Amino acid sequence: MALLFLPGLARVAVCGGTHGNELSGVYVVQEMERQRKEKGECAWPIPVKTVLANPRAVKECRRYIDQDMNRCFNIATLSSPITDSSPYEVRRAQELNKLLGPKGSTDAIDLICDLHNTTANMGLTLIHYTTSDWVTLHICKYLQTKITKVPVRVLVLDIPISDAYSLESVSKHGFSIEVGPQPHGVVRADIYSIMKEAVDLTIDWIHKFNSGMVFEGGDVEAFEFIKSVDYPRDPETRSLTAAIHPQLQDRDFCLLKRGDPLFLSFSGETVKYEEEEPLHPYFINESAYYEKEIAFHLGKKMTLTIPSVQVQKD
Repeated sequence: MALLFLPGLARVAVCGGTHGNELSGVYVVQEMERQRKEKGECAWPIPVKTVLANPRAVKECRRYIDQDMNRCFNIATLSSPITDSSPYEVRRAQELNKLLGPKGSTDAIDLICDLHNTTANMGLTLIHYTTSDWVTLHICKYLQTKITKVPVRVLVLDIPISDAYSLESVSKHGFSIEVGPQPHGVVRADIYSIMKEAVDLTIDWIHKFNSGMVFEGGDVEAFEFIKSVDYPRDPETRSLTAAIHPQLQDRDFCLLKRGDPLFLSFSGETVKYEEEEPLHPYFINESAYYEKEIAFHLGKKMTLTIPSVQVQKD
């Protein structure tokens, strides 16, 4: 592929606390704000806007107040009329869309990095919406080469940006960072450090890109979302009848083959993987997904080939 010239990234935001009990992102943002007070705008080599996305939920250390705000950034919700009965998170999503967007417009901020934790053993996972955003994919490639403490994986939700429902979809380019395992409502120093390193390296890449450095293309390993799998449930009460099998627990992104154990029923039977196609499970036993009736997602590994890029000159 030929060298592509892309616009610079003049306006960048780092957001935390979209889910108020995912504390690494909350404390990364608060630490960045402390650094700004101490050092001013020279705290980083580029201007960075820091946002505590869901302050009420952060204050109460809850995932959300009325509804999951990370499902409120599709165009339909952002354009819905606000009334006295509108959920807090819908109101706040529209405020953030005005602050960082509007979504889909030329005025939208160049890049949002939204910070999340998971109770699943996901290591560092970078989530974004397209297989053809060369900026975010180059950042992912950069993090994969620089971070060695944990696996760095790329997850693609290949859906139209108008239907994309999470905060980073408001910007021209965007991705979310998931780091785990970490219990919700808890901060772990090792998980915090991994997230902070990923944010610092993202800022470093943007600075180098804006300064004119050429980033060579190549292959990026990624996982494409295929479908979600629920727990076995009682058909009448909808209560769980099984838990994640011990042989699957904590093995996010392993390759599942037909006959591999998925669940262990409370009466002692093993429920096995019956799909013909081997796939990779992730967000295994994520605690926040119980209410969504999701035991894990399944993804398919793929290789994305990205071009070399350089900032376009004025």
